[in-house]
Amino acid sequence: MTKRIIGLTGGIATGKTTVTNYLASTYKLPILDADIYAREAVSLGSPILGAIAQRYGEQILLADGSLNRQKLGEIIFNRQDERNWIDNLIHPDVRDRFEEAITLSSSQTLVLVVPLLFEAGMTDLVTEIWVVRCSQEQQLQRLIQRNHLNREQAQARINSQLSIEEKAAHADVVLDNSSTLEILLKQVDVALKTTSRD
Repeated sequence: MTKRIIGLTGGIATGKTTVTNYLASTYKLPILDADIYAREAVSLGSPILGAIAQRYGEQILLADGSLNRQKLGEIIFNRQDERNWIDNLIHPDVRDRFEEAITLSSSQTLVLVVPLLFEAGMTDLVTEIWVVRCSQEQQLQRLIQRNHLNREQAQARINSQLSIEEKAAHADVVLDNSSTLEILLKQVDVALKTTSRD
């Protein structure tokens, strides 16, 4: 039997973490998270962190030598060319980690949480795609509140990703998170009971 590999994606601050936590706690599904792999890829002493420091200088590092994420964010969310450079550095490493984890897992159903599933060209790793969406204004307000950003900063982060409409158009399942938590989780229940695409 082939594995069922759910690729969970969506826009920034649309509710991916809520869905992920529910799948892990209620259904005990193994979660493979691209953000965690990406953080590990730039951990202290890693070759990728070395390359980043070489490109942007010592000011990209914190006092302990680890990556200053806020400073890097300021660079890549305002300059597409720099964002592309970082993505090209980190995405292959993240893909390798996913492939290894999928191979090693004994579970029949896995959830890959990949915010940049489309942008990073990782759709071939999954058997079905779930997109979490909400209204643009809700997304903006949640992001401002969660990350303590101003409206302009939040919009820049949203604009750096593929639009939610484009993602939804290529999804097998669209989870609408513009209403209550209960309604969102019911959609997850239904999607999980539905068989994946061939």
